[in-house]
Amino acid sequence: MSPINPLTLNPMYLVLDRVRAWPVQSQQGARRNAMIANTTLLARRAEREDVEAFLASKAPSSTSPQLPAAAHR
Repeated sequence: MSPINPLTLNPMYLVLDRVRAWPVQSQQGARRNAMIANTTLLARRAEREDVEAFLASKAPSSTSPQLPAAAHR
């Protein structure tokens, strides 16, 4: 059986342990949030590019012959 560390019984030790762990946990949370945001932005960008490509394929091309303005009346 391992000996009991007297520091772990001190309530202040628990507080200090949490305070020491906070920066690491905060950084990990921020990194996770940034990765989620990046994934969302990439999905939106891909969707926007798909829509732009679809609309460009449906737009009349500038090489097609156009009727004179008088023919539209």
